[in-house]
Amino acid sequence: MSERTPFERIHGSCHCGNIRFTFERPGGPVDKIPVRACGCTLCRKHNASWTSHPDGRFSLRIEDADRATPYQFGTKTADFHLCQTCGVIPIVTSTLDGRRYAVVNIHSFDDFDSSRFDESPTDFDGEGIEDRLARRKRNWTPEAG
Repeated sequence: MSERTPFERIHGSCHCGNIRFTFERPGGPVDKIPVRACGCTLCRKHNASWTSHPDGRFSLRIEDADRATPYQFGTKTADFHLCQTCGVIPIVTSTLDGRRYAVVNIHSFDDFDSSRFDESPTDFDGEGIEDRLARRKRNWTPEAG
């Protein structure tokens, strides 16, 4: 009989619930979750910290697309899904070679024990576009299905 890696399912959303995601990652409810505290001005101003898992999967649901904006800045290679109603950015996606990948904002997790976060600062300044896209493909979570 083969053993299957257990997956933990985490739900998250913006404050008003217009943007919702499901993030599934290998592991269980006691495992620490590595978190990257990005130092860019957007992430600092939104107090956003990100996690992903290359062996995980995510799904994204936007109830009213007219109340959500895929904001881009800098290299314009990622969509920061900004809720126009409550102002929260719960997820960032990037499409690479026809597949969508994401990082999720830990501060938008629903009913989650924050003591499990293992946060470290991250700085992507000086990273070229090709290196950035390769890092995303290597480290970000692919979309389910």
